[in-house]
Amino acid sequence: MNKVSLGFMLLVSIVCTLLSVSALASAPSLKGELTQGSLIRANISPGAQVWLNGNQIAVSPTGEFVFGFGRDAALEHTLEWQLNDTKQSMPITLKAREYDIQRIEGVAQKYVSPPEAVLARIRQDNREIANARATQSQLKDFLDTFIMPAQGRISGVYGSQRYFNGEPRRPHFGLDVANQVGTPVVAPVGGVISLAHDDMYYSGGTLIMDHGFGVSSTFIHLSKIHVETGQRVEQGDVIGEIGATGRVTGPHLDWRINWYKERLDPALLLESEALDN
Repeated sequence: MNKVSLGFMLLVSIVCTLLSVSALASAPSLKGELTQGSLIRANISPGAQVWLNGNQIAVSPTGEFVFGFGRDAALEHTLEWQLNDTKQSMPITLKAREYDIQRIEGVAQKYVSPPEAVLARIRQDNREIANARATQSQLKDFLDTFIMPAQGRISGVYGSQRYFNGEPRRPHFGLDVANQVGTPVVAPVGGVISLAHDDMYYSGGTLIMDHGFGVSSTFIHLSKIHVETGQRVEQGDVIGEIGATGRVTGPHLDWRINWYKERLDPALLLESEALDN
């Protein structure tokens, strides 16, 4: 074999190697605390597909995607990605959390054990909420830095187990901000209103805002709502007012973050100083 042929074969080998390497999607970059209740925002090579524990996750054309872990999520997970025919994976290990126990007295008995007559109303409320949280859009507002949606005292935290009048209830999934009725509530980031309801049985005045790719905010116990379903809002826009509607013992905002059916911790999305207002 002459030197020309040998050089040509070497060149072909190098090119093939480079093409093979270019077909690999580099490991995604993850932003967020790897713990129970956390929202994880990520980037990967455009065109890659992504799976979490075998379930495919939507990826934007420019490579952004997002996923979250609930309050009691398992600690070990697997993230997989593929570009062309090459599939890769990485383990994700979460940090376990401990949660507060709160005992609250003075809640009206009809909210602790609702009468049969209102069960149909509660089921309808739950259907509307589930539909709003199932929204799939290409919005990318979830990538922005979140701000506190209201000023006031932090009166309840994510994950706490509450006892109403001595009876254990479901864990709390929001961040509670106590203040006077009428205190403005603003959008923590931009989005589109997917639900606006002024009188749900448990949550009273209720808003759900879509931030894109399954991420949404829920705002409950509002006294007034200033937006409507389908309306686009920007970060800082006034969307409602703190109230004492639904199942409450005093006026406050209950702000929740969701990734589809997973309920996440809003505090993990805020700068630490935002919690010191």
